[in-house]
Amino acid sequence: MRVSTSVIRALAVCTCFLGSVGASRALDPIADSGASPREMFSLGFNAYKRGEKQEAFQALSFAADKGHPGARWKLGQMYADGDGVPEDDYEAFRMFERIIRDQDDDSASSPNAAYISSALVALAEYVRKGIPGTPVVADAGQARALYNQAASYFGDARAQFELGRMLLAGEGGRPNPRQAAQWLKLASHKGYPKAEALLGYLIFDGKAISIRSEPVRGLAMLTRALRAASAEEQEWIRPLQEEVFALSNEEDRQTARMYSQVEGPLIDLP
Repeated sequence: MRVSTSVIRALAVCTCFLGSVGASRALDPIADSGASPREMFSLGFNAYKRGEKQEAFQALSFAADKGHPGARWKLGQMYADGDGVPEDDYEAFRMFERIIRDQDDDSASSPNAAYISSALVALAEYVRKGIPGTPVVADAGQARALYNQAASYFGDARAQFELGRMLLAGEGGRPNPRQAAQWLKLASHKGYPKAEALLGYLIFDGKAISIRSEPVRGLAMLTRALRAASAEEQEWIRPLQEEVFALSNEEDRQTARMYSQVEGPLIDLP
């Protein structure tokens, strides 16, 4: 994989004040143990699963400092969520950025691909909004480029969904509704509920993406997406589904309910 030069340049600006993230003094016994980064990652991950988050943090920090992408990814998640450590989006950003820089030559079939893809998406979200009080400023164009990298090279469904939304709204560049629909279709086929919901919403009348209206299919996709979604995703999908449901007649509602039970893709865009 090669992250585009412009993206690397933008990340360099964001991280120009980063120092080395070395293991703390508390890790000296670990450093002296002779354990490999992979062994320390395994130790840290198992400690995390047991709920021993301080031990997990120490072991993961050692492995991350030695370049283990999984350890960096897990630490990034912990900082982002305030999980066992104080919540710190900038520290999370730093961890994810180091994954991208150090694993830049990894292929989409690499064992590290999932970490790289997830890191690209996390960086895109930070760059999209910015991190107040840090060098990471909002830059929708760079966010779009990062999503595109994860969506096209790694086939990441979340990146495909977010890229579709940005293309639809013209966020970070010129709008391209038809291309947006294609990205949403790819994410939908991977079982990403929010992508199926938004695509269903768009094809309900078809105008936004310049296709003929398919109200039954659109409602069916929204209904199925709502049923498959997590509680958090349902909060985003439900208003779209309820709007379309209210605009549908009873016959279309009944047919859509039947279609929503079908497995597999409900639409094939031209």
